This record gives sequence, C-alpha cells and structure tokens, in this order.
Amino acid sequence: MALSNNVIAAINFVAMLLSIPIIGAGIWLATEPDNSCVKILQWPVIILGILFLVVAIAGFVGAFWRIPWLLVSYLIAMLILIVLLACLVVFIYMVTMRGSGHLEPSRSYLEYHLDDYSGWLRRRVRSPLKWDRIRACLSSTNMCAELNQSYRMAQDFFNAHLTPLQSGCCKPPTQCGYTFVNPTYWISPINNAADMDCLQWNNDQTQLCFNCDSCKAGLLANLKREWRRTDIILLITLVALISVYLIGCCAFRNAKTEDLFRKYKQGYT
Repeated sequence: MALSNNVIAAINFVAMLLSIPIIGAGIWLATEPDNSCVKILQWPVIILGILFLVVAIAGFVGAFWRIPWLLVSYLIAMLILIVLLACLVVFIYMVTMRGSGHLEPSRSYLEYHLDDYSGWLRRRVRSPLKWDRIRACLSSTNMCAELNQSYRMAQDFFNAHLTPLQSGCCKPPTQCGYTFVNPTYWISPINNAADMDCLQWNNDQTQLCFNCDSCKAGLLANLKREWRRTDIILLITLVALISVYLIGCCAFRNAKTEDLFRKYKQGYT
C-alpha cells in the first residue's frame, strides 16, 4: 500500500502545480484594465484555482500520512471541482461565441456593434447603474490620451490598428461622417441619423463616446478576446486534471486492494 500511497501523493503534488495556471489566469484577468472595471470572471477563476490547491494539499497530506477518510474526501471534492471547472469552460465558450468587428471603408481599425454579442454579456453592460461604474473606471485610464500622442495626421489614424476599446470609446462611429481634428476631437458630422451613437459623441475629453453602445461593444470585444485566452488555459488544465484524477482513482483502488490482500494474509478476513 505504501507504493500506491506514494503514487497518490505524487499525483496530488501534480494537481497542486496544475492549480497555478488557474490562479494565474484569474490574476492576469484582474490586471487587465477592462476586466478590472467589469469584475465578472476573475474572482470565480481565482477562487476555483485556490480550491483546487487546497483540495490537492489535503489529498497530498492524506496520502503521505495514510489517512483514508481524507483521501476519500479528496476524491469527492476533486470530482466536484473538476465538474465546476468543466462547466466554467463551457460557459465561457458559449458566451463568447458571438461577436466580431466590422470593417469600414478606408479604415484599418474595426468597429463594433453591441447587438452582435451574446445576451448574457450585453446584460452586464446595459444596466445604467452598472455602466456608470464601468464608464467611470474606463474613462480614468489613459487609453484615449495615448492616441493623441501617437497619431497627429488623419491618415495615420485611419491606418492605425486600434484596440476594440479605443475604437468604440475614443472616437465617434465612422458612419456619422465626423471630420478628424485629432484622435479624440471630431467636428461637423455629416449624418447624425446614421447611428444613435452619433448623438452621444462629445468632444469633452472626459465624455468622448463612453456613453455610446459602440463603447460597450468594444468592451465586450476586449472581454471576449481575453476570456477566450483564459478559456484555452482552463481547458488544457481541465484535461490535465481529469487525467491526474483518473490515475489517482486507480492508485486509490489499488491501495485498497493491497490493503485487503494484506489483511487476508494476516488472517483478518
């Protein structure tokens, strides 16, 4: 049984290591400006990673000191966490399936429409109360001010590859027909009726297009890109954890079988 317990201990050490990518993915999301403003996914990911770490440590202790009830508890808890992680992976994939940028004539950057994204994501930004908090957070960053420092000429700006947030929040929609003065100052719209966001544009550097649906769409486009990267990390980790869990179950079964044979040989059966 000692050999099987050593195998289980080693497996749990691997499970402890596998919790690091999960926690790291959550911390990475928390450091991204858009995710830190929205505060949706990072804490569930971080908490799930910490739970994997705690359960793996419990399993390691149970195997190393041969505590059967702790090993059984570890197997049950790890199964529950794996199911939760699988649900999270599927959920992230489902809510990020829809939505992409649209090309505009004579522009290198893409523009974004709120209705392209999943209903669940749209509800996270449509509430006025929620959006006021998110808008205040986004407007406090220097993402728009950076454009003024980088692009002086209109054609240079039109050829720029902007982030979804910069495209949606820092300038008016192209179809409004505004005239470029600098990246965050536009005048003389040709067609204000082309889009409701045309009326939302404001040259006040604290306002810009932060009240526009295009800004909300740009935020969701950013979230989609970052969440997809996180989902890939979680999926790879999930596959590894499932493999580790199955090996652990086999080792635990072998340990119990060895224990039964040992008792049989000693005449306890």
